[in-house]
Amino acid sequence: MVKSTVRFPEAVMDCVEEMVEEGVFSNKSEFQRFAVEYVLSEIEDYEPEMVDFDELQKEVFQHQPASSGAEMSPEINENFYENAARVRQFAIRGDIETAEEYIDTAYPVTDPRCLLLDDLLESYRQHDTEDE
Repeated sequence: MVKSTVRFPEAVMDCVEEMVEEGVFSNKSEFQRFAVEYVLSEIEDYEPEMVDFDELQKEVFQHQPASSGAEMSPEINENFYENAARVRQFAIRGDIETAEEYIDTAYPVTDPRCLLLDDLLESYRQHDTEDE
């Protein structure tokens, strides 16, 4: 295995540590390996190599809201990743306001994808206020 260092916002790590405490994952590294494998399996034709990946996936996603019973189509996932890339592109360029408007036009405020993209902007907002 290759060792890689990843930096996460504190709020993200709090959630990860909670999942470790609940016994969903044995440690933070296992969560990070799962997260990477899961994202790769969602965005391209990638077969996860992690032992017990399917069991972990079932356990992690067992608490899905009833309204999301159907799997999202590949087109919906692809659009989300394109939108996420666009939002990040605006944020990197320091155009947080345009990124926020883009999110607001793409998804309703209650949509989990909206919340996720808004969370993506948080580190750029903090960076922007530090520069002032």
